[in-house]
Amino acid sequence: MKKILAFCISLLLVTTVSAFAENYLLNGGQESEIKYQLEQTLEPAAGTRKLILNYVVPTSFTSSTYNQRITNLNFSFNPQPTERKERNDTRGNKVIEVVWKPPLRPVSATVSLTAKNSVRLDSLNTNAPFPLTAIPSDAQIYLKATKQVSSNDPRIRAKAKELTAFSKTEFDAVQKILTWVVDHMHYVLTPTSYDSLYSFESGKGNCQNYSHLTAALMRAVGIPARIVNGVTLKEPYDINTGNSIMTMKIAQGRHSWIEVFFPDLGWTPFDPQITELFVSNRFIRIEVGLDNDETENDGLLKWTRVKGQEGRPRFEENIAAAFVSDKISLRGTKMKYGPRGMLLSPRVEADFTKINVIPLPPPPPPIPEVKLNKLRYVEPYVFGNLEFPENINFLSVRGPATEDDEGTMKIKKNFLVETAEYVTTMGKQYAQTFILKKPLKLMKVGLALHKFGGDGQMWLELYKDNNGMPGELIATSDMIDISTMKYSVGYAWKDFFFNKSKTILSPGRYWMALGFTGSPIINWFYSYGKPVGPQDGTRYKTMFDTTWSRSLSFEFNYKVVGRAAKYVYVNE
Repeated sequence: MKKILAFCISLLLVTTVSAFAENYLLNGGQESEIKYQLEQTLEPAAGTRKLILNYVVPTSFTSSTYNQRITNLNFSFNPQPTERKERNDTRGNKVIEVVWKPPLRPVSATVSLTAKNSVRLDSLNTNAPFPLTAIPSDAQIYLKATKQVSSNDPRIRAKAKELTAFSKTEFDAVQKILTWVVDHMHYVLTPTSYDSLYSFESGKGNCQNYSHLTAALMRAVGIPARIVNGVTLKEPYDINTGNSIMTMKIAQGRHSWIEVFFPDLGWTPFDPQITELFVSNRFIRIEVGLDNDETENDGLLKWTRVKGQEGRPRFEENIAAAFVSDKISLRGTKMKYGPRGMLLSPRVEADFTKINVIPLPPPPPPIPEVKLNKLRYVEPYVFGNLEFPENINFLSVRGPATEDDEGTMKIKKNFLVETAEYVTTMGKQYAQTFILKKPLKLMKVGLALHKFGGDGQMWLELYKDNNGMPGELIATSDMIDISTMKYSVGYAWKDFFFNKSKTILSPGRYWMALGFTGSPIINWFYSYGKPVGPQDGTRYKTMFDTTWSRSLSFEFNYKVVGRAAKYVYVNE
């Protein structure tokens, strides 16, 4: 007689038995000299009467953790603009506006500077009470609610009060809010909206959403928080965690983060996606304001046109950074408290609650091979980190154009960034984990790739898990000849087929690793954080490594496709 056990389709969220909190206390520092350059090219649309570009002047900034010193700042334009104006806005940002009236040919603009950036992560001492009692007048404006930072919304206020109900210090309130945001949100490049209420309700968004939601929750309980706009640089850096190396990397492009006011520390930077009380020295700080509607001046493009003319300028923006010097010495200690999502912080001497994370249930136990072979694999199954912007040219993509009452068209800067890793570097191999909840007959695995050039072959290797790292090799996909890969503007799914191997997988954790020969130039798209898998789920090794002990802070975009078992037959 046979007993039938039904399996329901479900999407695995995150975690393994061994990983609960992902809170790392850092000590050490970073010190770099960076030659930075922003290049913009614009081709005016037919009938353009006036073309206007706005810039905010990056200034030096000092805080208890992150410091920026700007020198050799230069703006150059070709052809020379008809007009150039300078002003200070209400938040103290120095705005430069250049005008071509009319633009007779394509325009090029270059901003160059030297940034000497440093981060020092010693123990911080803060005795600021909560609720705050004495807030300087120049900080009180950053308690204001706006359309994007809806700190007066009853739902936002209720959640903020719930999170901070028993807090006696400002740091305790701040870390409780940020811990909730880190676990509530997951990153997507193209959200439907950027305001805090959308982020609160949907639990997803890009850097603007993280900043707006965090600021809204803090302002709702009387903590001043301001929005910062700037640029992040793609140069990676390592954190030594004792038994492994954790590599941190962020895309090169526009970014939004926050600064929080502490009476005894001053304005202190936070990146709500991953860090509190600091940002890395890969950040170039440019503009501050109440929200990202207000911090619109840097990168703002405006134009007027002949009545009846349509169209918009063709625009490309490219950011380059050369690290003249780069000294990194960071060590991280993993705590037993904090969020499931990764959070990096210096050690803080203050009274605060160490939040205990309740672990999610572990993956189901494996099914013996003899029973796997008796199952019926009939249900279509697709699983993975599926959200990424396909076929987009990141150099030229811009937001929607709007028109004011006087007929001036306007396009704001774009926060859509290319998050991708060059994965065909000689001497390195990259691996991504995935966890199955159901038995699966594997058909193919798709990777979000872009081919820049080169030749050779690629394939995908499938491994069992061995204590959180790739273990025994169990299957290899069919080979892909690089010459057969069609060129696309951006990133697209490239399928690796496992039909010949007839691979059947039990529920459990597995790894995929990209293999190649020749000299292909291939980038693999990734998502910030870990939208689908565990925090230790993206790894790489060099030719000198004996294990896969190097981890990455992001998750590659992948798609596992096959047929799942509808029923499990267990012999009695």
